Amino acid sequence: MATMKAVQVSKAGGDFEIVEREIPQPGPLQVRIKVEACGICHSDSLVKEGYWPGLKFPRVPGHEVAGVIDEVGANVTMWKKGQKVGVGWHGGHCFECNPCRRGDFGLCQNEKLCGITYDGGYQEYMLAPEEAVAALPDGISADEAAPLLCAGITTFNSLRNAGARSGDLVAVHGLGGLGHLGVQFANKMGFHTVAIARGAEKEALAKKLGALQYIDSAAVDAAGELQKLGGARVILATAPDSKAISSMVGGLAVNGKLLVVAAPAQTLEVNPIPLILGRRGLQGWPSGIAPDSEDTVRFCARTGVRPMIERFPLEKVAEGYERMMSSKVRFRAVLTMS
Repeated sequence: MATMKAVQVSKAGGDFEIVEREIPQPGPLQVRIKVEACGICHSDSLVKEGYWPGLKFPRVPGHEVAGVIDEVGANVTMWKKGQKVGVGWHGGHCFECNPCRRGDFGLCQNEKLCGITYDGGYQEYMLAPEEAVAALPDGISADEAAPLLCAGITTFNSLRNAGARSGDLVAVHGLGGLGHLGVQFANKMGFHTVAIARGAEKEALAKKLGALQYIDSAAVDAAGELQKLGGARVILATAPDSKAISSMVGGLAVNGKLLVVAAPAQTLEVNPIPLILGRRGLQGWPSGIAPDSEDTVRFCARTGVRPMIERFPLEKVAEGYERMMSSKVRFRAVLTMS
């Protein structure tokens, strides 16, 4: 019996356990991926701490998976052995619910989630439904591709669907795991990119990533500074701070949109008057499906957008998770299998 190493959580709030498991065999319409890298995302705390409703233990977390297909199940026609692939948050759909029937697979009412509905990428081999798999291009390594399948697709896909045009002022609020990618994407998409974060020491990094201007929200009123620049067509909110996100409404131009991709625990409190008088909007955005992941990684391979990462071997998963949860990592933690 061939075995592999896997990192599992056996109960809510339990420790990570490195175990030996039998290498799984793909069933019909499944592929098996030899995992090369898997990002450690804040959403993995939903598994580690048992926050996700109905979660079944033991569970292997991980939804930023990059690797190579090494086996395919019956009736799989989309994929072949040896292809470079990845799997993100969206782990499959039912094809039958009303959103699926209308082609909106990302909002499937029976959506599978990689690392939550089934075992994810904190292991040497994993299974995935064929529709959840994204092809990865040459020219980008597995450890750099992995975070693009969650943090990358979330910022890229939301920005490209936000309604801004080349030359419009787009502000990225937050300069962490999501924001450092959002600034790069906004710049490469041709937007007048403004980065907003706390602390003057972050200005150099923001401009290196592609921001034309930097606003230190600890020193000035960020919304007021945006208005001095004419107001933002889009503000991408990547920092998980509800109060700070709410304060950004005043920085929007007429017809501007506050686009929320961060997931703070607190409720947003927004004054409706500026929304009404300026035809401003507030919108959330989830990540996307496999073709969106393919678009994201191809864009990065062509333009040079890359996540800033810290690498950890599978055996040091607890260290990587702690650095991510404490916000000490710059800016994405990635498990590597070799």
